[in-house]
Amino acid sequence: MRRQKWQAGAFLLLAVILIRIGDVHADDQHKKDVSSAASPIMVAPSDIKWDKCPPAIPPGAQCAVIEGDLAAANKLFAFRVKLPDDYRIPPHFHPADEHLTVLSGVFNMGMGEKFETSAGHSMPAGSFMIMPKGRPHFAWTKGETIIQVHAIGPWGLTYVNPQDDPRQNLPTE
Repeated sequence: MRRQKWQAGAFLLLAVILIRIGDVHADDQHKKDVSSAASPIMVAPSDIKWDKCPPAIPPGAQCAVIEGDLAAANKLFAFRVKLPDDYRIPPHFHPADEHLTVLSGVFNMGMGEKFETSAGHSMPAGSFMIMPKGRPHFAWTKGETIIQVHAIGPWGLTYVNPQDDPRQNLPTE
């Protein structure tokens, strides 16, 4: 009887070890898939090269990719967005959780499908937000504002009201 209990205990222990080894391997594989930095990245503010933003972002903003490729699947990316005073981003959502950090200015954020400033939160420099995947939200600025966005790609933006999408107004070739 003791031998059967010992064998059952040993079998259970072996099963737990094998499962844990598999979990560690899966975690390592996930980290390899998500990581996009092959070498250290160090960017000073003076190194930032501001350029056009993706067409989904309303005109007037400037963007700078810090790390990665916004279109790459299962890869980490980070980009900054410089927004002028009184800039508005209509209600929209993203295909993945989006992490935002306010670097300067005031970024006002509201949740919902309707742009209502009374439902917003004033997020000054140093603030951090996570907008969950598929959750409609909207934003506006007070003063020139710079935010940093990071997430797992591909990045995307879908407007609640398709008429708000600036890509609707792009010239066709």
